[in-house]
Amino acid sequence: MNSKFETFRHYYELTKPRVVALIVFTAVVGMLLAVPGRVPWQPLVFGSLGIWLAAASAAAINHILDRRADAIMARTKNRPLPKGKVATRPALVFAVILGILSMTILVCLVNSLTAVLTFLSLIGYAIVYTIYLKRATPQNIVVGGAAGAMPPVLGWVAVTGDIHPYSLLLFLIIFIWTPPHFWALAVNRRREYSDVDIPMLPVTHGAEFTRLQITLYTALLFVVTLLPWLTGMSGWIYLLAVAFLNLRFLYLAVKLQLTADDTIAIKTFVFSISYLMFLFSALLIDHYFQ
Repeated sequence: MNSKFETFRHYYELTKPRVVALIVFTAVVGMLLAVPGRVPWQPLVFGSLGIWLAAASAAAINHILDRRADAIMARTKNRPLPKGKVATRPALVFAVILGILSMTILVCLVNSLTAVLTFLSLIGYAIVYTIYLKRATPQNIVVGGAAGAMPPVLGWVAVTGDIHPYSLLLFLIIFIWTPPHFWALAVNRRREYSDVDIPMLPVTHGAEFTRLQITLYTALLFVVTLLPWLTGMSGWIYLLAVAFLNLRFLYLAVKLQLTADDTIAIKTFVFSISYLMFLFSALLIDHYFQ
């Protein structure tokens, strides 16, 4: 029994559950923001499930393709594949099954546009980013961030069947959030990325330049996150919440730039996760209570 549980746990770890949970959360918020009242249960349930399975499949493929680099980096060396807890072929079969289930659910029980966009996001992250962009350019996370910014659009499309400009605002917020979020981690782990020849920005251009980019992107994020309020998508509840979140994020970014302290980098990274969760929560609260 314990052996079966351990096996389940190792395969579950392949899906990057915490990352995928944030992805599904932003997708569900996209669903709830798409309509003024109650969301129909079918796109809510099956859309969430399909998007979760696709994200889990992409995460597992990422584990497979990065397994050699993961074995060297301290942050990832205990993942199931580097530790030999799961073999490569079964992991690939697992990822493919998740992907097929995702597409089947989305096509049959949600709508074709959601399935197509979800499939493109899966390929964008698992293949284009992981195989090519990650090792081709220090702007990897900027360009590849488009796939990671898609979930709220997918959620919106699952409910309405079309791409609304407001859903693209949600996409833009995550797209601009991704570089300062990930570069903060990269600054802290730059030696590890250097050891595996991944050209993250602090490896190719130095930590000081990357800290400046984090500050500039965070300032841009401040502006971009005002757009839901400026366009009438949200009201004062969201504006007050996002102003506080942005001031905190910008404070950490500036502090990181001025002190050049790697411990601040990891604090910035950790806060950026909470930042996105609270921002989307504020959008949701504002939507129902404004």
